[in-house]
Amino acid sequence: MNISEVRELLLNAPTEDQLAELAQDQRAGVKKMLAAYYKRQKQAEVERERFHKMLSYERQYYAEGAKLIAGVDEAGRGPLAGPLVIAAVVLPQDVFISGLNDSKQISASKRDKLYDEVLSKALSVSVNIVSISNIDELNIYRATQQGMGEVLLHLDKQPDVALIDAMPVEAGNIKTVSLVHGDALSASIAAASIVAKVTRDRIMEKLAVLYPEYGFAGNKGYGSREHMQAIDDNGATCWHRRSYEPVKSMNLEAVEKRENILYSPIKDGYEYEPQK
Repeated sequence: MNISEVRELLLNAPTEDQLAELAQDQRAGVKKMLAAYYKRQKQAEVERERFHKMLSYERQYYAEGAKLIAGVDEAGRGPLAGPLVIAAVVLPQDVFISGLNDSKQISASKRDKLYDEVLSKALSVSVNIVSISNIDELNIYRATQQGMGEVLLHLDKQPDVALIDAMPVEAGNIKTVSLVHGDALSASIAAASIVAKVTRDRIMEKLAVLYPEYGFAGNKGYGSREHMQAIDDNGATCWHRRSYEPVKSMNLEAVEKRENILYSPIKDGYEYEPQK
């Protein structure tokens, strides 16, 4: 085989006999490609072992009789502006999603790819966009807790068990399990983390077009120095949380919203429209 044929073979599941034959090839290019092949195989094995560990809680509850297990996580508890986004994801038992992890540990480009893969492989997905008015009325803890219960009940395939990132939640007859740092411990929670984070980031990028002076595309609503200066200079928008300091003490009038933003439901879930 020429070098191009060897490269093609190593990208398409070579047999043990073919690998043994290539191991006898003395060409430097073949040796380099073969070494790279075995390195990729080792990395893939390590990743499968890591992912297997992230399914340990799921395996525990499947062994106890659960048929469907959901993961629940949120994005946006801390920012001064923008909605809270909560996602619930039900993955199949035999799922494998390479690179799936806590969304905070992954680059934006990688999150986008994982988002698409999660949606394509999930059995059910539900997304709850919690309005600024709910956050201000209930406080962020209660708004999160309530929103997590709602997002579970709106899954079109009701789970027996829900693994939830660090929050005690009630959701009808669904058994709920709170896991501290769950987005790093459970594949189901990590999947929900990705969906929630990507959904919220895309909302903030849309808001950045409407309100360019606040830098929402970059700060995602968090209180960066530039964001705080923009509030001082321009006032708070209707997307700023009035119950959060320092906005709470500023006594600022809301800037008129410049146009409606409509969000399309993802897969078979649902979304609340943010408060206008």
